[in-house]
Amino acid sequence: MNVNDSRYDNQGLHVVLALFTVDKGRFKVLLIKRKNEPFKNKWILVGGCAYNTETGEEAMARELKEKTTLQNINFEMFNVFTNPNRSPLKRMIAIGYIGVSDASIIQNFKQTEKASDADWFEIDRIPELGYDHKEILTEAIVTLKNKIFTSNIMKRLYPGNFTLPELQTTYETILGMKLDRRNFRKKLLSSNIIEETNQTIKNEKIKTTKLYKFTNSDITFNLYK
Repeated sequence: MNVNDSRYDNQGLHVVLALFTVDKGRFKVLLIKRKNEPFKNKWILVGGCAYNTETGEEAMARELKEKTTLQNINFEMFNVFTNPNRSPLKRMIAIGYIGVSDASIIQNFKQTEKASDADWFEIDRIPELGYDHKEILTEAIVTLKNKIFTSNIMKRLYPGNFTLPELQTTYETILGMKLDRRNFRKKLLSSNIIEETNQTIKNEKIKTTKLYKFTNSDITFNLYK
């Protein structure tokens, strides 16, 4: 490596988070509206530039707090985006992160220095996005659809109690498809990823339904095995 080679100059690192939720039966992603150029007044995924003293995760947590005031959100890296022209300012490589959270976290958003608004958008009603965030979001959706059956990521969406019909509806909403009720329940219950709470709830048909919760283990749920 020749450190004096000019082709190494003028490069930076972006961190970008696709944070998803399911709100009232709708699959949504969190977007923020930029205050500044480039892409002023455009909606984008939450993100920004990493300092040269930070890890990617540290930068992502800081940017999330600066842009939305949100803290303690779990996320994980899913890919790197290297198109040399993805930013109009200079070469910016992007590390893509993915997360899942309850919709209520963003209800009381206030303007920040770099974002004038933040809101959940339904996946099939996404506005035009700045940068290459449409590409990043598209890949993040595919990643999430795989992860809900091969990891315990859904635990973050349901930190409390839930019914099995409620959980199945959430899976179906994210996947955009119906699942066989018997097979879904059989696989889920045999995986030991959830457990009964010994509590029940009455639904609109006055039927009593058991309540479940995710276990504290790191067991993964794979419907395809």
